[in-house]
Amino acid sequence: MSPLPGEANEAEGVLNPASGRTPDGTPHLLPRLVSAGNVSRVGLAEVVLTDGVPTGVERRGVVLAPDAGWERGKNNAGVEDPRVTWIPALGLHVMSYVAYGPLGPKPALAVSDDLTNWRRLGPVQFGYQPDLDTDLNLFPNKDVVHFPEPVPGPDGEPAYAMLHRPMWDLGWFRPGEGVHLPAGLADARPGIWISYVPVAEVERDITALTRPRDHRLVALSAYPWESLKIGAGPAPIRVEEGWLLIHHGVSGTIDDPFAQNQQVSYAAGAMILDPADPAVVLARSAEPLMAPETAEERSGTVPNVVFPTAIEEFDGVRHVFYGMADAHIGVARLERVG
Repeated sequence: MSPLPGEANEAEGVLNPASGRTPDGTPHLLPRLVSAGNVSRVGLAEVVLTDGVPTGVERRGVVLAPDAGWERGKNNAGVEDPRVTWIPALGLHVMSYVAYGPLGPKPALAVSDDLTNWRRLGPVQFGYQPDLDTDLNLFPNKDVVHFPEPVPGPDGEPAYAMLHRPMWDLGWFRPGEGVHLPAGLADARPGIWISYVPVAEVERDITALTRPRDHRLVALSAYPWESLKIGAGPAPIRVEEGWLLIHHGVSGTIDDPFAQNQQVSYAAGAMILDPADPAVVLARSAEPLMAPETAEERSGTVPNVVFPTAIEEFDGVRHVFYGMADAHIGVARLERVG
């Protein structure tokens, strides 16, 4: 998928899509559409299949725009980088997205049973955890994805879990404020965390999904290709070995974390999380599974980016949809080797 000439909502790119299936089983993408001034909306586009392979899209309009006050700042606005997880036990698609409001990027949630009509649940409000000696709500946060089924919580009881990526440097908001790390964390690089909401609370009130607690670190950067930071990609999928998490890793140099022109490279790798305790990493890729190679991946709004955000299966083959240099959307087969 590439920007449609003359389409104002796509003037600065289409990228980083979520995905899902409408009630009749038709696969769709929910791409981030960027208009002039870096204002983002979430669109809906039916996936066109040719011999079981996704080859294009048919646009179905915009399903989420920055209409809420907390999604708009004076100098920016947007509902960005959606991830969608179908949770059968709830009978709902759960969308996480980045609400770019007055204090920068904050995660928010919405739900739908048809991919077209979305109900905002509101911004995510992380529960206070005394042993961390900080408030996660102070920090920018991105890359929120949900597990598609309940997992064991820290107390062993079933819980809905989300992965997320806090960023500890507050200098973007208050010059000179610098990095504030939670107690027990010595590495300031943004990594993947997990938080939980007990199943019983969500069954009583779906908005409980916006109030996760029991925050735990899952993984930090470990290899050169992800030396700056890592973040979750599509929602985890259950495989024989555990939970397969495709993630992105960033290497290079970032002088301004909110500038678009960076001397960085975004690549994709994978982790296996323990089904008995998804805060535990059982294995991870020492080398990237995919790195920028094609012209569309190496040149764009942010050069040298492959950014996986969605997985769909067609005719028994899993396909990963990903952002290409913050300008286009590509797809790759996810193949099992060995």
